[in-house]
Amino acid sequence: MIHRRALLGAGMAGCALSLPAIRAAAQESWPTKPIRIVVGFAAGGATDISTRVMQPKLTALLGQPVVIDNRPGAGGNLATDLVVHAPPDGSTFLMGTIGALAINPSLYTNLNFDPQADLTPVAMAGNVLNVLVVPANRPWKSVAELIAAAKAQPDTITYGSSGVGGAGHLAGALMDQMTGAKTVHVPYRGGGPMMTDLMGGKVDYAFSTAPTALPQVQSGRLRLLAVPTAKRIRALPDTPAVAETLPGYEVQNWYALMGPKGLSPEIVAKMNAVMREALADPQVSASLEGQGVEPLPSSPEDLARFIREETAKWAPIVKATGARPD
Repeated sequence: MIHRRALLGAGMAGCALSLPAIRAAAQESWPTKPIRIVVGFAAGGATDISTRVMQPKLTALLGQPVVIDNRPGAGGNLATDLVVHAPPDGSTFLMGTIGALAINPSLYTNLNFDPQADLTPVAMAGNVLNVLVVPANRPWKSVAELIAAAKAQPDTITYGSSGVGGAGHLAGALMDQMTGAKTVHVPYRGGGPMMTDLMGGKVDYAFSTAPTALPQVQSGRLRLLAVPTAKRIRALPDTPAVAETLPGYEVQNWYALMGPKGLSPEIVAKMNAVMREALADPQVSASLEGQGVEPLPSSPEDLARFIREETAKWAPIVKATGARPD
């Protein structure tokens, strides 16, 4: 009897010891079914287009179909909430944006989730290039001239954006805060209507996405003044950065891949490696850059830290603007 109990105990101990190995083997086989990437905006927007550029390469690397699920609404909150409540089995991810992950927690007072606490950072994806543009009939030829005009005429100079709380809105708010100027924000329901009014001279300037604005710069309808990055970019080497006039100024219209809370470290590591390989692919990177998107691979740890920094950076600016959702 003692011998049998000893054998039984040894067998149970062996099973307990083998559980980590069993779990590791299961993670190594991931994924075993199609993967869904939820995008919080309608098809055709910058985030959607960029995710679809990566989609074929991700499918090839993962060995399972990658499906894009567009869930527009509430500035990306509907999509974020869906992923927050998805099972952490590696079948559902979120392509989150600066708005959904770093601005909305300050902008919305009734969120039932915390992006930092309720999501798992996986990998940074890219930065959608924004540009500071003015109508061609405006006199300003530089950031300094625009700021001088805004300070000389408080509450007169207007800037348009694709909506309250977006990167274009807060880029203008940050410039006001750093210079002491007082401009007037004019929100639109999308970048298309805003661009129409900007070209028509109904607003004075905008921080617009490059794919939307640069064709109008080339046509002569708009004048390009700067990029809101920390330094000049390779795609527009002759265009100054706003930071050359306002040291420390930087606005990144970024997006990143996130998973549900509780996603295993093994799946995070594998998906991060896949994202890095996809972004390094020459065809993928060229397609993204052609859309005005800079590939920005990162580690999960760096992404988590970046989201904390961006959330802290924008919270006081959102509060100062008094911005509320449309």
